[in-house]
Amino acid sequence: MPKVLFIVAQNRFRDEELAEPKRILEQAGYKCEVASITTATARGMLGAEVKPDLAVKDAKADDYGLIVVVGGAGSPELANHPEVLKLLADANRAGKKLGAICIGPMILAKAGVLEDRQATVFETPESRAALELGGAILVKQSVVADGNIVTANGPAAAKEFGRRLVELLKKG
Repeated sequence: MPKVLFIVAQNRFRDEELAEPKRILEQAGYKCEVASITTATARGMLGAEVKPDLAVKDAKADDYGLIVVVGGAGSPELANHPEVLKLLADANRAGKKLGAICIGPMILAKAGVLEDRQATVFETPESRAALELGGAILVKQSVVADGNIVTANGPAAAKEFGRRLVELLKKG
Protein backbone atom coordinates (compact mmCIF):
# COMPACT_ATOMS: atom_id res chain seq x y z
CA MET A 1 0.00 0.00 0.00
CA PRO A 2 1.33 3.46 -0.81
CA LYS A 3 2.39 5.72 2.04
CA VAL A 4 0.74 9.07 2.66
CA LEU A 5 2.54 12.28 3.61
CA PHE A 6 0.73 15.14 5.36
CA ILE A 7 2.46 18.53 5.19
CA VAL A 8 1.59 20.88 8.06
CA ALA A 9 2.66 24.43 8.83
CA GLN A 10 5.09 24.66 11.72
CA ASN A 11 2.61 26.93 13.50
CA ARG A 12 -1.17 27.32 13.25
CA PHE A 13 -2.16 24.37 11.09
CA ARG A 14 -5.84 23.43 11.46
CA ASP A 15 -5.99 20.49 13.89
CA GLU A 16 -8.94 18.51 12.50
CA GLU A 17 -7.77 18.96 8.91
CA LEU A 18 -4.83 16.76 9.87
CA ALA A 19 -6.51 14.52 12.47
CA GLU A 20 -9.67 13.49 10.58
CA PRO A 21 -8.22 12.57 7.16
CA LYS A 22 -5.20 10.92 8.82
CA ARG A 23 -7.46 8.77 11.03
CA ILE A 24 -9.63 7.77 8.05
CA LEU A 25 -6.60 6.86 5.92
CA GLU A 26 -4.99 4.88 8.76
CA GLN A 27 -8.24 2.99 9.39
CA ALA A 28 -8.21 2.08 5.69
CA GLY A 29 -4.73 0.60 6.17
CA TYR A 30 -2.50 3.39 4.87
CA LYS A 31 0.71 4.34 6.69
CA CYS A 32 0.76 8.09 7.24
CA GLU A 33 3.70 10.37 8.00
CA VAL A 34 3.74 14.06 8.88
CA ALA A 35 6.26 16.59 7.59
CA SER A 36 6.80 20.26 8.29
CA ILE A 37 9.54 22.75 7.54
CA THR A 38 11.57 21.34 10.45
CA THR A 39 11.12 18.38 12.78
CA ALA A 40 10.44 20.70 15.73
CA THR A 41 6.97 20.30 17.26
CA ALA A 42 4.27 21.74 14.99
CA ARG A 43 1.39 23.50 16.73
CA GLY A 44 -2.23 23.55 15.65
CA MET A 45 -4.65 26.46 15.92
CA LEU A 46 -6.77 24.57 18.46
CA GLY A 47 -3.88 23.32 20.60
CA ALA A 48 -2.78 20.08 18.90
CA GLU A 49 0.94 19.38 18.95
CA VAL A 50 2.53 17.08 16.39
CA LYS A 51 6.14 15.94 16.16
CA PRO A 52 6.85 15.75 12.41
CA ASP A 53 8.37 12.49 11.21
CA LEU A 54 10.60 14.42 8.83
CA ALA A 55 11.37 17.84 7.40
CA VAL A 56 9.90 18.53 3.95
CA LYS A 57 13.43 18.98 2.55
CA ASP A 58 14.08 15.30 3.36
CA ALA A 59 10.88 13.99 1.73
CA LYS A 60 11.04 12.34 -1.69
CA ALA A 61 7.96 12.24 -3.94
CA ASP A 62 8.75 8.64 -4.95
CA ASP A 63 8.29 7.47 -1.35
CA TYR A 64 4.58 8.39 -1.27
CA GLY A 65 1.43 7.58 -3.17
CA LEU A 66 -0.34 10.66 -1.82
CA ILE A 67 0.84 14.01 -0.46
CA VAL A 68 -1.67 16.19 1.41
CA VAL A 69 -1.33 19.88 2.33
CA VAL A 70 -3.17 20.68 5.56
CA GLY A 71 -4.78 24.10 5.95
CA GLY A 72 -4.98 26.57 8.80
CA ALA A 73 -3.93 30.16 9.32
CA GLY A 74 -0.23 29.21 9.12
CA SER A 75 -0.58 27.24 5.88
CA PRO A 76 0.18 30.10 3.42
CA GLU A 77 3.69 30.26 4.92
CA LEU A 78 4.40 26.88 3.28
CA ALA A 79 4.39 28.60 -0.14
CA ASN A 80 7.49 30.56 0.92
CA HIS A 81 9.54 27.36 1.06
CA PRO A 82 10.86 26.15 -2.32
CA GLU A 83 11.27 22.60 -1.01
CA VAL A 84 7.49 22.37 -0.44
CA LEU A 85 6.67 23.62 -3.94
CA LYS A 86 9.29 21.33 -5.52
CA LEU A 87 8.01 18.25 -3.67
CA LEU A 88 4.44 18.92 -4.84
CA ALA A 89 5.50 19.62 -8.44
CA ASP A 90 7.73 16.50 -8.50
CA ALA A 91 4.89 14.36 -7.12
CA ASN A 92 2.46 15.68 -9.72
CA ARG A 93 4.94 15.09 -12.56
CA ALA A 94 5.40 11.51 -11.33
CA GLY A 95 1.64 10.94 -11.41
CA LYS A 96 1.32 10.77 -7.63
CA LYS A 97 -1.91 11.76 -5.93
CA LEU A 98 -2.26 15.13 -4.20
CA GLY A 99 -4.70 16.58 -1.71
CA ALA A 100 -5.18 19.94 -0.01
CA ILE A 101 -7.78 21.30 2.38
CA CYS A 102 -8.93 24.76 3.52
CA ILE A 103 -6.35 27.25 2.26
CA GLY A 104 -3.93 24.42 1.44
CA PRO A 105 -5.00 24.50 -2.24
CA MET A 106 -3.21 27.89 -2.43
CA ILE A 107 0.04 25.95 -2.00
CA LEU A 108 -0.88 23.52 -4.79
CA ALA A 109 -1.66 26.51 -7.03
CA LYS A 110 1.70 28.13 -6.23
CA ALA A 111 3.42 24.81 -7.04
CA GLY A 112 1.80 24.95 -10.49
CA VAL A 113 -0.21 21.73 -10.18
CA LEU A 114 -3.74 23.17 -10.42
CA GLU A 115 -3.54 24.61 -13.94
CA ASP A 116 -6.76 23.77 -15.82
CA ARG A 117 -7.90 21.66 -12.84
CA GLN A 118 -11.14 22.01 -10.92
CA ALA A 119 -10.46 22.80 -7.27
CA THR A 120 -12.06 24.29 -4.19
CA VAL A 121 -10.59 26.37 -1.37
CA PHE A 122 -11.58 28.19 1.82
CA GLU A 123 -12.61 31.35 0.04
CA THR A 124 -10.91 34.63 0.84
CA PRO A 125 -9.86 37.30 -1.65
CA GLU A 126 -6.27 36.03 -1.30
CA SER A 127 -7.13 32.36 -1.80
CA ARG A 128 -9.32 33.07 -4.84
CA ALA A 129 -6.54 35.19 -6.36
CA ALA A 130 -3.93 32.47 -5.71
CA LEU A 131 -6.03 29.79 -7.42
CA GLU A 132 -6.82 32.06 -10.36
CA LEU A 133 -3.13 32.94 -10.72
CA GLY A 134 -2.33 29.22 -10.68
CA GLY A 135 -4.82 28.58 -13.49
CA ALA A 136 -7.31 26.58 -11.39
CA ILE A 137 -11.01 26.39 -12.18
CA LEU A 138 -12.64 27.38 -8.87
CA VAL A 139 -15.65 25.22 -7.94
CA LYS A 140 -17.87 26.17 -4.99
CA GLN A 141 -18.24 22.71 -3.41
CA SER A 142 -16.99 21.28 -0.14
CA VAL A 143 -14.83 18.61 -1.83
CA VAL A 144 -13.69 18.49 -5.47
CA ALA A 145 -11.82 15.68 -7.22
CA ASP A 146 -10.13 16.24 -10.59
CA GLY A 147 -7.82 13.52 -11.87
CA ASN A 148 -5.08 12.85 -9.32
CA ILE A 149 -6.03 15.80 -7.06
CA VAL A 150 -8.65 16.19 -4.32
CA THR A 151 -9.27 19.57 -2.67
CA ALA A 152 -11.60 20.54 0.18
CA ASN A 153 -12.78 23.92 1.43
CA GLY A 154 -12.31 23.73 5.19
CA PRO A 155 -12.59 21.95 8.52
CA ALA A 156 -16.27 21.04 8.11
CA ALA A 157 -15.28 18.98 5.04
CA ALA A 158 -12.41 17.12 6.78
CA LYS A 159 -14.20 13.76 7.10
CA GLU A 160 -15.54 13.78 3.53
CA PHE A 161 -12.07 14.86 2.35
CA GLY A 162 -10.54 11.85 4.13
CA ARG A 163 -13.05 9.47 2.53
CA ARG A 164 -12.41 10.93 -0.93
CA LEU A 165 -8.63 10.54 -0.43
CA VAL A 166 -9.16 6.83 0.33
CA GLU A 167 -11.28 6.52 -2.86
CA LEU A 168 -8.53 8.27 -4.85
CA LEU A 169 -5.86 5.87 -3.55
CA LYS A 170 -8.03 2.82 -4.21
CA LYS A 171 -8.33 3.83 -7.87
CA GLY A 172 -4.65 2.96 -8.14
